[in-house]
Amino acid sequence: MQFLFDQGVLALGSRFKALSDRCYDAVDQLYRDAGIALQARWFPILRLLQAAGPMPVTAIADAVGQTHSAVSQLASRLEKDGWLRSEADPADRRRRTLALGARAEAELRVAQPLWDALEETLERRLAAQGTGLLHALASFEEDLAANPLAGEVLARLRERQGAAVRIVPFSPELRAHFYRLNAEWLSRHYSIEPIDHAVLSEPEQHVLAPGGAIFFALLDGEPVGTCALLQEAPGVYELSKMAVTERCRGLGTGRKLLDAAIADFRARGGQRLFLESHSALRPALRLYESAGFELQPGLKPGSHYQRSDVYMIYRGSRRPLMPSPAA
Repeated sequence: MQFLFDQGVLALGSRFKALSDRCYDAVDQLYRDAGIALQARWFPILRLLQAAGPMPVTAIADAVGQTHSAVSQLASRLEKDGWLRSEADPADRRRRTLALGARAEAELRVAQPLWDALEETLERRLAAQGTGLLHALASFEEDLAANPLAGEVLARLRERQGAAVRIVPFSPELRAHFYRLNAEWLSRHYSIEPIDHAVLSEPEQHVLAPGGAIFFALLDGEPVGTCALLQEAPGVYELSKMAVTERCRGLGTGRKLLDAAIADFRARGGQRLFLESHSALRPALRLYESAGFELQPGLKPGSHYQRSDVYMIYRGSRRPLMPSPAA
């Protein structure tokens, strides 16, 4: 148990399970000492039927917080051993209703004084600790039911991953990832055009040598995104080759790459920054618009891309930009 204790809240479920098993074992020992033929794990179902009367399996499962399958399997065993009896539901003859058998009713009557003593003992122990355990447990159960963990945990994970993404400039050891990331994106949405293949295969010749720049987004040292700043003419640049691997979408990686490219454009004293895209890529277009790009009424004259039907020009943004890694 010390190991689970050392894990803190990460082992909460395991500690609850170990505590549950310990409680069941303790009560089973009480039953044996008192000569009662019950088992602690039967308590939720038997006590519910004692208090509420006959119920269908689905209603029992909902009431005790167990799966339909778990309740059905235990009920079948208890019915076989004479603890429960089943009858047709008066409201729906196709549905089975469970009720206590004579054996269970007799044993539960015998067990009641033991339960009273157990309840008093546990309440005294909890009161002595001053922890308000039952209230805290009820609050925790309600919170889990109203706010499932998965969505919040995954959101926090992506927030932490997004904060860990860092932008770096081109280096020779990253060359292959420039092609890989863009080819992955293009293959998913379009096809690799000749101009894409040329630029992606020889980025030093087609991007860097003419005065451009390439940026990479790294997550735990792994390249997960990239973009390029192509110099078309003195002072005129194209934002191009933006790609983020599928599993890292939603981390703000594209925004960080975009900010880095714009910051570099400004540092160079650039006069015009544009991009070409496609109208089907709505999330990307919203990102560009939020960064200060404005949609133009027509296509870019002399466009090199067959797939492009969107032309946007950067008009500036009031949003603070992250510094360019090339600065």
